[in-house]
Amino acid sequence: MPGVLLVALGGALGSAARYGVSLLPFRGAFPLLTLAVNLAGAVLIGLIAGLAGAGRLSSGWTLFWKTGVCGGFTTFSTFSLESLTLFQQGRCVLGGLYVLLSLGLCLLGVALGTRLSRLAA
Repeated sequence: MPGVLLVALGGALGSAARYGVSLLPFRGAFPLLTLAVNLAGAVLIGLIAGLAGAGRLSSGWTLFWKTGVCGGFTTFSTFSLESLTLFQQGRCVLGGLYVLLSLGLCLLGVALGTRLSRLAA
């Protein structure tokens, strides 16, 4: 049961942070804020996974950060909806660019996060 509470607390923190980002005054055709959230989440989850893999993060803190905070903060469902909406609106180039940037940058973000975790070791 303590694991569930750690995930719930982390999820609440991640969700509140995600909501805070959505309040930023950026508006445009390209969903930049969602891309930024997903990239930040990718770096964070890479860092957490690297620290946990090196034994520098307890299983409880790993649950809190990786499953809770990252799960509440990142927005894959929002990414999917925004991508589909761009394609349905006939903005195929913008939609394709968004999908490619999201996947490519977030993969690089996870790699960066794992490298950062090695620096912390």
